[in-house]
Amino acid sequence: MSHPMIIQGGMGVAVSNWTLARTVSRLGQLGVVSGTALAIVLARRLQLGDPDGLMRHALKHFPYPDIVARALDKFFVPGGKPPSAPFKLISMPSLHSAPDMEEMTVLGNFVEVFLAKEGHNGVVGINFLEKIQFPTLSSLFGAMLASVDYVLMGAGIPRAIPGALDRLANGEPVEMKVDVEGAMPGDEFLSKFDPRAFCGGTAPRLKRPQFLAIIASATLAMTLAKKSSGKVNGFIVEGESAGGHNAPPRGPLHLSPNGEPVYGPRDVPDLEKIRALGLPFWLAGSYARPDKLAEALRLGATGIQVGTAFAFCDESGICPELKKQVIQQSLTSKPRVFTDPVASPTGFPFKVLQMESTVSDEARYAARERICDLGFLRHAYRKPDGTVGYRCPAEPVEDYLRKGGIFEDTVGRKCICNGLLSTAGLGQVLSEQESELALLTTGDEVAHLARLIKPGRDSYAAADVVRYLLNQAK
Repeated sequence: MSHPMIIQGGMGVAVSNWTLARTVSRLGQLGVVSGTALAIVLARRLQLGDPDGLMRHALKHFPYPDIVARALDKFFVPGGKPPSAPFKLISMPSLHSAPDMEEMTVLGNFVEVFLAKEGHNGVVGINFLEKIQFPTLSSLFGAMLASVDYVLMGAGIPRAIPGALDRLANGEPVEMKVDVEGAMPGDEFLSKFDPRAFCGGTAPRLKRPQFLAIIASATLAMTLAKKSSGKVNGFIVEGESAGGHNAPPRGPLHLSPNGEPVYGPRDVPDLEKIRALGLPFWLAGSYARPDKLAEALRLGATGIQVGTAFAFCDESGICPELKKQVIQQSLTSKPRVFTDPVASPTGFPFKVLQMESTVSDEARYAARERICDLGFLRHAYRKPDGTVGYRCPAEPVEDYLRKGGIFEDTVGRKCICNGLLSTAGLGQVLSEQESELALLTTGDEVAHLARLIKPGRDSYAAADVVRYLLNQAK
């Protein structure tokens, strides 16, 4: 089949929202929504009153109205909650998630994809992190109910996902092994989702989306191509200059003088071996220029994935004030991106834009009370009695230690869940004067946003990015 040349990255929590994805798809490229924490995103949009009515518009098209009614009854606030009132929480995701989390996960993924696809014939994808395992199966089902065209997944080894897509497309129950720290030989911990039970007895047949694995090495590409549970349809080959989570350097971890992971020749993907697999692939990480797109095509790639340039365009979900600050930095100075080896509870290096009054402001963040109330990056661990417990290195230190964690794992950890929601204007209210701090993750390309700004302007649109990459005059 023919694939789009440009993939818009699936970034953050609600940064790659339905508005951005729909815009890019209408331009003939692959618009991608972020699939991270969409249960929370939908719940908070409803609590803000859904002022344009689009959440409820999409929910009217969800095929199981009883589930929609429960969600609206619990979370919709006509006119929006008071600004000083905190958001109502949902049960945290777990190996056996509570009904409200499972239903809101399916609904959140359905709504985001439905709105991204509405009103045009372009293709839409959704991006997930393999490290966030508990809501994966219900997320896939929700996106597939809305006829998502592509599923993208990185930050791990997603061998189980292609087979899960096959089974969900056929309306069959699906299960997936979940990583549990301290698991003993013979232990098997499974996340399960039964579309028939969810749908009240009969599950629909659904379109099976294309699956693109986000990788950083030829070794992983070969493993996934040969040993996955189903067909992998292509790869996104992501370099360490891309935003968000980066693959760790191969071999022992060495840090630069300023504390960032040092990448070397072993971390450069072998494109010849990837090309030999005969599957389409896209290159990502500082490829947002026409000459780099041309280079990617010469190397045999189908195209490129672009994140940062789209992250700060008019249509993205980042708060307008934060966008303005970042664009101004790019126009007047060089923004500083720090590849933090410990910030993310996942253990993967994580790129953080350094900016005052955000999570990267050490003094402000140190004053924050540590709390884990969303739980998407919690680790499952085996308790002495063989049951599963949950802990996060960014939660209160005493809680983490009480659950068997070690102190060293808590040092420097950040609450990414709350930080990313704040970046999209959905941060938890802590008091009348304070909300959770925003966390801006971005690739190294943020230093070059100025080339997208036309004289006399201080912003740009997604269409400007696409025209620039394709070297088209307006």
